[in-house]
Amino acid sequence: MRIIEKNTLNDTQGMRLTRMRFEAPAIARKALPGQFILLMVHEKGERIPLTIVETDAAAGTLTLIFQEVGHTTKLLGKKNVGDSLYSLVGPLGHPSEIPRNERVILVGGGVGIAEILPVARAVKAAGNHVVSVLGARTKDLLLLTREVGETSDRLLICTDDGSAGEKGLVTDVLKKLLAEPEPTHRIFCVGPVPMMRAVSETTRPSGIKTIVCLNTIMMDGTGMCGGCRLIEGGKARFCCVDGPDFDGHAVDFADLVQRQRRFREEEMKSLDHACRLEGTAAP
Repeated sequence: MRIIEKNTLNDTQGMRLTRMRFEAPAIARKALPGQFILLMVHEKGERIPLTIVETDAAAGTLTLIFQEVGHTTKLLGKKNVGDSLYSLVGPLGHPSEIPRNERVILVGGGVGIAEILPVARAVKAAGNHVVSVLGARTKDLLLLTREVGETSDRLLICTDDGSAGEKGLVTDVLKKLLAEPEPTHRIFCVGPVPMMRAVSETTRPSGIKTIVCLNTIMMDGTGMCGGCRLIEGGKARFCCVDGPDFDGHAVDFADLVQRQRRFREEEMKSLDHACRLEGTAAP
């Protein structure tokens, strides 16, 4: 899968956000909003999931946006236009369920804003009234505000430090929206796990359908390895084949957080030491 475009969206506080466009005609023809891919940078690397942000079926391309935080995403960030990946598999997962003629609130936090963009476009195209709430720690970490705004009837921004939009958390803005006379029928939420958990708890008393997109640790993408297991409604589910969208009111977030921390020590070691295989990987 050859890289045909690469852009740095922002590079601040040691958190670089990169957008890459790839030649992937088979995936571009089939992918729907909410689906994802699994990629390997080189033959001996790990597989990681990334949400498909945009596709162009005519050009045969797909776009990914990722934050360079772990070893594999940092390796991916070193790739340049003309380089290829060892593998890129997809589309995987179920497409997001797109309602019609509803008031829908989209909540995106951090890099989750990129993941919610394709859903925003699909929800708006289906005739819904779209209210988007985007949040980040500071204005420098906000992204795609113009693109999300173009597909929203209302765009509300908040930052932890008040450097852009309203000072506060996305849940502060969400509470105000839920208090408005116009009823809200559905909420899509993508972002850090603590944010998705807080949004789900905010909407729980009202019972408004709240969908969270979970991008958990994955290995094979078929449900066989069990690496992406989570608990929804007391039952074991697998993000790769049952998700990535789940009922935020039914997800066991405590279990999810614990499972997400399983390989933290190994990840830190991989960042602290040069990978012995990196120099031998095929380009």
